[in-house]
Amino acid sequence: MRSYFQRFNFFAFSILVFLVSSCTNLDNKQVNSPVSTQQGSTATPQVSPQNQQESEIKLLNDEAVNILQQGQFKEALQKLEKGLEISQDKGERFWEAVTLNNIGRLYQKQANYSQALQSYQQALFINREIGDRVQLGKTYSNIGYLFDIQNQPELAIFFYKHCLINREIARLNPAVLSAPQPDAYNVTVAQTYRILGEKLLKQGRVVEAQRSMDLLKVEELEGFLKDVPGNQRTAKGIEIAPGEKALKQQLEQTGNNAVELGKELTKLRKIAPEQRSPAQKQRIEQLVLDQQKLLEQFNNFIASPAVKTQLEQLSVTAKRQSLDLASINELRDNLARLSQKSILIYPLVLDDNLELVVVSPESVPIHRKVAVTREQLNQTIATFRQQLQTPERNDTVIKTANQLYNWLIKPIENEIKASGATNLMYAPDDQLRYIPLAALHDGKQWLVERFSVNYITAASLTNFNTPPASSLRVLAGAFTKGNYQVEVGNQRLAFSGLPFAGQEVEGLAATIPGTQKLIDEAFSPKATIPQMDDYSIVHFATHAAFVVGKPEDSFILFGNGDRVNLRDVANWSLTNVDLVVLSACETGLGGKLGNGEEILGFGYQMQKTGARATIASLWSVDDGGTQALMSAFYALLSPGKLTKAEALRQAQIALIHADSKVKNKNVPIATSSGLSHPYYWAPFILIGNGL
Repeated sequence: MRSYFQRFNFFAFSILVFLVSSCTNLDNKQVNSPVSTQQGSTATPQVSPQNQQESEIKLLNDEAVNILQQGQFKEALQKLEKGLEISQDKGERFWEAVTLNNIGRLYQKQANYSQALQSYQQALFINREIGDRVQLGKTYSNIGYLFDIQNQPELAIFFYKHCLINREIARLNPAVLSAPQPDAYNVTVAQTYRILGEKLLKQGRVVEAQRSMDLLKVEELEGFLKDVPGNQRTAKGIEIAPGEKALKQQLEQTGNNAVELGKELTKLRKIAPEQRSPAQKQRIEQLVLDQQKLLEQFNNFIASPAVKTQLEQLSVTAKRQSLDLASINELRDNLARLSQKSILIYPLVLDDNLELVVVSPESVPIHRKVAVTREQLNQTIATFRQQLQTPERNDTVIKTANQLYNWLIKPIENEIKASGATNLMYAPDDQLRYIPLAALHDGKQWLVERFSVNYITAASLTNFNTPPASSLRVLAGAFTKGNYQVEVGNQRLAFSGLPFAGQEVEGLAATIPGTQKLIDEAFSPKATIPQMDDYSIVHFATHAAFVVGKPEDSFILFGNGDRVNLRDVANWSLTNVDLVVLSACETGLGGKLGNGEEILGFGYQMQKTGARATIASLWSVDDGGTQALMSAFYALLSPGKLTKAEALRQAQIALIHADSKVKNKNVPIATSSGLSHPYYWAPFILIGNGL
């Protein structure tokens, strides 16, 4: 086995150089899912000899990975060597690359970093050869991780970025991303994006970090929903910094020479040793010597003081060049064209701290590091959610709301003030998705009293400036009576009709004449879904649930007892719909919180239907609070003078001050006082285009 590595050592390393420098040369090629990937799945009705070989290689890899985790290095290597031998003999290039990646992981665990890199390099060459963007990106991630644990952050960033670049190109054909994937990688792709964002922020490379954080949300959607397509904005990947471009040019010079030698060497090695002529044997020896010379030149280059200095200066040059990045300029231009002065806030939740990235139209992106651990933050989020749903006292919830304000808003107050923003565009991360930003408190007032809040899934998936519908035409459905049992995973949940839902819809119809009403049995998927795209607003006063787990577990319950799950929603066509309102949603059923992918996924699925925005609730308000808020919202929206985000904000303020002298004369609050607790007004969030 060792002789195999020695034979390919110099060749593989040179190929790595070429692959890094020329990864963008694949951009115009069609991305196809490798046949071997799909055949590697466990369920095959008929087993051909080829499938038997692949299954054997897969089994050897799975067994090796399992015993490797138990520290049985020798036994794991034996299995991997056997898998490698079979894959080479049978020409199973996909599985050869998988096995080489796992051999790299084994050597890495033994701190044999040179051998680990060598294995990864060979896998990289094969992935490039077969045109597999998905596996190529993951192998880049393995190499980035290898440099990461050796405390070489600049090189780690460089390779992590190539993982992202290849992944985003592959996303243009999302079917390849959802194919079965082998266990051959140090971290998941989503973790790679998160690590990359963290490392870029540590170096002050905020523009690149923002891009990584934005695409992280797209990758999280892929992990939850599958088949999430990319677009022209996501396919741009992430910029190669000026300092990295200079390094890339040097790598390309070495790689171009190495690949020509490699092609000839590969061709010669296909000839069985006993059949090679003396001239062919001599040529192989010469090619290996030439590769050694190329490797020596490369090693001298990479170890030179000039290159080391250049790598160390990357953070400085990246800061200076931030204005040249097309993606951030496009984002800032979109923000500048919004009717409300807006600022974009990206939190990134890390184990040891919270990072805040802020993008405004007038200045370069900035970031602030907040000293709070993931554990502290999640505990506070759980406490806050419990307090928000217990509307007895305001003082306890205000204290927690103020703590969260001090973590999420106070560190960037100066930037918000300098921008003149009245609207906060918010792309929450992890469990922050379970709490409403509007309910934070600065010690004097709720955040909603100062700003409107517009949630987005990801900037690269959002059209900020699509104009709203010119007239309001409403389709309103309500579940008012009856009881239905719903099975969610291993839970069986009971849902009853909402007494105020009928009043909610009647109030809406009174505010917007011509509203089409569907109540109870008439409010069925069969009757409702076909006509939704005839209206500019679709309003459902019924139960909906965002459930941790699979997309099929999250659902909307119709008035006749039928339900539509999150996967089904993607098949709706709502290209004419400006707003979808679900007024009685729930998250965290049974007290279980995940990372909020189900909320992110809901926003994306609605966006995918063509609807410009969605209003949903993070918990279900069981009394007249929802009716009061919706009455206020539509009264403010119907004249057409306010954006959806601002109408929601003013409706929420109307409930806060319903029992005080501070009232909006345009808002009819036909309810009793006592709705000032955030339990009643805070759960409602607007996702998407807030215009």
